[in-house]
Amino acid sequence: MKKLFVGGLSFKTTEQGLADAFAKAGKVISAVIIMDRMTHRSKGFGFVEMENDEEAEKAIAMYNNQELDGRTVVVNEARPLEKRF
Repeated sequence: MKKLFVGGLSFKTTEQGLADAFAKAGKVISAVIIMDRMTHRSKGFGFVEMENDEEAEKAIAMYNNQELDGRTVVVNEARPLEKRF
């Protein structure tokens, strides 16, 4: 399983829409769009978990710097969350 970061998302992109798009590259385990706690609007980025490395690499090749819902998105391997103090 590999987690991908997806940035530059349109505010109209839904989690289901994100999952459906990435399913073209392989099996999607989960798709989450990060929402602002105060406004409940998308922050414009999210994460997609793909079943394996090969499918994740295919998804990066298919969608990095490509258009999704009218916006050019950035897709790369998610980095581990850094500790905040």
